[in-house]
Amino acid sequence: MTKLITSILVLISLCSPTFSTEKKIILPPGAKAGGNYSPGILVDGTLYVSGQGGEDATGKIPDDFEAEVKQALENIGAVLKAAGMSPADVVSVQVYLTDLATFKRMNAVYTSYFKEPRPTRTTVVVAKLVGPGRIEITVTAKK
Repeated sequence: MTKLITSILVLISLCSPTFSTEKKIILPPGAKAGGNYSPGILVDGTLYVSGQGGEDATGKIPDDFEAEVKQALENIGAVLKAAGMSPADVVSVQVYLTDLATFKRMNAVYTSYFKEPRPTRTTVVVAKLVGPGRIEITVTAKK
């Protein structure tokens, strides 16, 4: 009877709305804490990476679109690495482009970064991004 009561109490605590999971902020080297968002949040082994553009450490965006895509992916890679993960752990990707004509060029860089089996992906063309770039990418990864 005691085992049954203990099992029921454990089940209730896991299903309770007051049950909370700790969130761990992930900051790649050189990133600053605070601001309006976190570069990454790790919860229960799942990493949620904020949208990353093609800015380098100085805030400069390359003139070459492929270099901008590569830099956005490297920025994501820095967050993944800070969480002890790699591109192989990515399960879902969202890509935001400002120009449909750049899709094939983005895809060429993307497929060199994410190997088979590739993560799920949604690609959306938007009128404008908040930043000055032409692409923003966000990912979800699971170890």
